[in-house]
Amino acid sequence: MAREALSQETLQEVFQATHHILRLPAARMWLDYDKETDVLYISFNRPQRATESEMLGNGILLRHRGDELVGLTVLDASKR
Repeated sequence: MAREALSQETLQEVFQATHHILRLPAARMWLDYDKETDVLYISFNRPQRATESEMLGNGILLRHRGDELVGLTVLDASKR
């Protein structure tokens, strides 16, 4: 990936999101974004190996392995 300068506006948005990111149930996570389908994948384990999924009404898919939340899938991510 080419080195790109981040605007001050983008950096400010990252700082605003930091509080919410730190409230997620894992200290380590991986983010993958599929631009073609506009889907953001947040994994708390690698590999995720989810055994169950639960779709929330807001376009977020909770991914579980047993009782453990192992990831989130955010549909239409760029519109949120």
